[in-house]
Amino acid sequence: MLEVVVFAIAIFLFLYLLILQPHKIKGQSMEPNFQDGEYLLTDKVTYRFSQPQRGDVVVFEAPGTNNEEFIKRIIGLPSENISLTNGHVLVNGQILDEQYLPASLMTEGGIFLKEGGSVTVPENSYLVLGDNRVASSDSRTWGFVAKNKITGRAWITYWPPPKLGFVPEINYTF
Repeated sequence: MLEVVVFAIAIFLFLYLLILQPHKIKGQSMEPNFQDGEYLLTDKVTYRFSQPQRGDVVVFEAPGTNNEEFIKRIIGLPSENISLTNGHVLVNGQILDEQYLPASLMTEGGIFLKEGGSVTVPENSYLVLGDNRVASSDSRTWGFVAKNKITGRAWITYWPPPKLGFVPEINYTF
């Protein structure tokens, strides 16, 4: 019996530490696509073999917090120029078509990325934004997220049951 318990704990720890980890959406920063209280499984393997992509929803340790993890969407990739103009996000001078957001949504600037301003994403870093730009603390306020601070990619929503399913992949057109 003890062997079975130890084996089960070992499998759980292996999965939890290296493969998948549950996370809870806290707050309104990812609405309308993710609601407060939803649970996700985070894939911790993919980014060991590939680079994060624009549109990926990621869990990461937020800059300036005590290991607090945030969930946001990757918008800017390394070496890209990101700017905010007239409420729109521009990547290398082209408006980012964010069809997963309400058409009326305007992206306002923050302390780090101001309206009319631009930043270039450094190597091994990413610019992330919440889907609910009005209620999101994100890269507009505190800057870039280093790749080594990314826990993983949101993979499956598993709670509440009606939301069960894979987190949709986003394909942008420029």
